[in-house]
Amino acid sequence: MTEGTTSAAAEGADTLTRLEQEGEIAADYLEGLLDIADLDGDIDMDVEADRASVSIISDTGGRDLQKLVGRDGEVLEALQELTRLAVHRETGDRSRLMLDIAGYRAKKRSELSELGAKAAAEAKSSGEPVKLKPMTPFERKVVHDAVKAAGLRSESEGEEPQRFVVVLPN
Repeated sequence: MTEGTTSAAAEGADTLTRLEQEGEIAADYLEGLLDIADLDGDIDMDVEADRASVSIISDTGGRDLQKLVGRDGEVLEALQELTRLAVHRETGDRSRLMLDIAGYRAKKRSELSELGAKAAAEAKSSGEPVKLKPMTPFERKVVHDAVKAAGLRSESEGEEPQRFVVVLPN
């Protein structure tokens, strides 16, 4: 191995260690939250796409965990921000941690990927830009990725909370 390769490998290992530490801090924070709320759930940690990923899952179907998701994932978004703040408090670094509860975000990602692919197909066939409804940053990112995978470009327009994706034809 050359010096550059060794340094890149060490940097990758450092990043992985840092992301695993973020996951552990987040898991501890969320376990405390579950205890306070008297909710049952298991915590699963992973590293995906250069960010820590933490999921709260339930063996009992997750009906109680739906309270932590809220309407349209609003409570989940708030809990993700609180968890990121808890990680920041411990590490001093900004966290890009992703939180999923009862599979809500995984299901939403699948639906949004399908929406992005359909919008790309519509833009290709019509030759016109396709504007989608306002979305959260997470939702827009998933749609942008799906549009890119379909071979087209997309842009975000508007101001939060009314920011939306526009799929552009070739």
